Amino acid sequence: MHSRRLAIPAAIPAAVSCLFFSSVTPQAAHAAENVAELPSVTVSAAGDASADIGFATRRAAGVTKSGESAADAAQSITVITRDLLDSQQAQNLSDALQNSAGVVTNVYGRRGWDDFVIRGQRASESIFADGLLVDSNNRISQELFGVERVEVLKGPASVLFGAVQPGGLVNLVSKRPRPELFGELGLTVGNYGFRQLTADVGTPLAPDSKAAFRLNALAMDSDDPTDHVWYRNRWIAPSLTLDFGSRTDFTILASHNQRNYVRQQGLPVNGTLVANRNGVVPNSRFIGEPGATPYDGEQNRIGYALTHRFDSGWTVNQNLRYQTSSLTGTLVTAGTMAVNSQTLNRGAMQQDFSGDSFGVDTNAQRTFAFTGHEHQLTFGMDYRHTKEDRLQKTCRVAALNVYNPVYGAAINCPASYSTNATDTLNALGFYLRDQVRIAQRWIVTGGVRYETARTSTTDRRAASRTDNDNNAVTGSAAVMYEVTHWARPYVSYATSFLPNAGTDVNGATFQPEKGRQVEAGVKFDTPGKAGLLTLAAFELTRRNVLSSDPVNTGFSVAVGEQRSRGFEVELTQDLGNGLSVSGAYAYIASEVTEDTTAANVGRSLNAVPRHSFSVWSQYRFRGALAGWYVGAGVRGESAKRGYSFNYTVPGYAVADLGVGYVANHWRAAFNVKNVFDKAYYAGGLNNNVLPVGNPRVAMLNLTLNY
Repeated sequence: MHSRRLAIPAAIPAAVSCLFFSSVTPQAAHAAENVAELPSVTVSAAGDASADIGFATRRAAGVTKSGESAADAAQSITVITRDLLDSQQAQNLSDALQNSAGVVTNVYGRRGWDDFVIRGQRASESIFADGLLVDSNNRISQELFGVERVEVLKGPASVLFGAVQPGGLVNLVSKRPRPELFGELGLTVGNYGFRQLTADVGTPLAPDSKAAFRLNALAMDSDDPTDHVWYRNRWIAPSLTLDFGSRTDFTILASHNQRNYVRQQGLPVNGTLVANRNGVVPNSRFIGEPGATPYDGEQNRIGYALTHRFDSGWTVNQNLRYQTSSLTGTLVTAGTMAVNSQTLNRGAMQQDFSGDSFGVDTNAQRTFAFTGHEHQLTFGMDYRHTKEDRLQKTCRVAALNVYNPVYGAAINCPASYSTNATDTLNALGFYLRDQVRIAQRWIVTGGVRYETARTSTTDRRAASRTDNDNNAVTGSAAVMYEVTHWARPYVSYATSFLPNAGTDVNGATFQPEKGRQVEAGVKFDTPGKAGLLTLAAFELTRRNVLSSDPVNTGFSVAVGEQRSRGFEVELTQDLGNGLSVSGAYAYIASEVTEDTTAANVGRSLNAVPRHSFSVWSQYRFRGALAGWYVGAGVRGESAKRGYSFNYTVPGYAVADLGVGYVANHWRAAFNVKNVFDKAYYAGGLNNNVLPVGNPRVAMLNLTLNY
């Protein structure tokens, strides 16, 4: 394993240090499997002054790179607040994204990575943290505990964010220091051996100063509903705000994210969705090898966020980050079922990924009057560098009887690598955005970007190097009209750009992917601006998608086209009587419109349901029951199909419940997800393997704070 570590301040309190670095062994985790969930203990501070209270927010959305909130932007943006995440006891990014209309999560099951689709298009490699891309290849799941809120921007976003996938992007906003003393310690326990200890502490560094330090940390051990699968997460994130005067904000952000787990690879299709004369394969069946090397992932970051406001009215913002990542492990894959309909042929891969990345984004903004109209101008420049070393061996492993499994088969790997390559990306972009308010009610927004990008692949097995230089101009335009102070219809158009790596059979590089979207919608403020209702219709097209070369097996051509059309409804509402509601619904019709395989044309995009929905509500009691709250919700999807597999994944609906109590210096919460233990499948991979959904999970948390 190739591992690079960042230095972490030595002044971490001893108690927190012990919390983070103490390790629960996998054997102990297995011993605790299926133990009933007990109450959790958490020590927490007073509410975060920088946090949103409730499910709805008018806070400026980071994905707009301006002072606009999601409610005022002429595009679809979802902001998932910390209060909503805590109400649901969301544990990972997939849990959070279930609150956003048109986002499908867990499409590959519980494999240990963040996988999701936005508006019918895979968007897993478009995760940003504090406005900067996490990585070109998203191989390490992001830790949700260190996040203040999650922002989802739907549709092409290249004007402000460069080379990204056309479906949309997710931006994670990190917790920041606060100028007051606070502390929180939490314990959460649950079924399947789930145990999690968290800490979030902060202190001002000087009286009457915004200089402050914050540290949040997490240690989690858990088993999985699948036999022999377990997870262990360790997270620590120090942050420091310095006081350079009232006109300057400067915060240093660092984190260490370590994940060890056994990869869960789903179930064979034969014996689950396809009838098997031997019966149904249990959902708990493990098709891998318990003795295979577990995955070991690590991600380290350090960077800063800077804002300076000049006397002239200009504001300059700069975000900068350096990151290292590594992931190693052995994957056992499902092949075809033997003629006896019992024995599953298997393959294996030994994988080793390591790399680093650097990103910086600088922009200047100013609001001024010109030709009698108010302009909000933003112009900036960003640079991105990523490098990843890829080592992989294609190995052999014996077949497994999935009805009577006997584990312990050797995984035989060759001495040489089947993949030994390095990928690099260097991208530089310049962008300009202007928002003009005309006659007080019309808001016209336009943006343009020029980007140049070089992707390089060094193949050490073939002793070759391939460079692909691309440049593109992308743009966006939108018009919003304030019909009343609470209703704002809008239309928008946006394009995207994403380089395609690799070469065709002749060694020629590919044209980059390009996306475009037309969207029309309306945003309604609820009374008192205590919530937001968004209706949006869209058509999104993705061109130059890599497709299999019909003549030369193992090679690709960039000729594919995919399209998704749909309608979304989203509501976040905080009522004055203690009731908060978050709801989302999406209808998406997706299809392959061009492909080198004629049979794929007209088929649905992989694992995209026509209908998906989620509702979560919370009620805080008053009077004699003050302090208590209850939560309830339901979420589901219709059937899913695809062009990479020939089966239909049935639709499902599951219910969630929660209850809690909040006192001055402690709080408790008990949540049950999938209350009725509905068995379902999460998506589709290929004709051999099927990802499983999440069964009933119960979690009890106790938090102490001062």
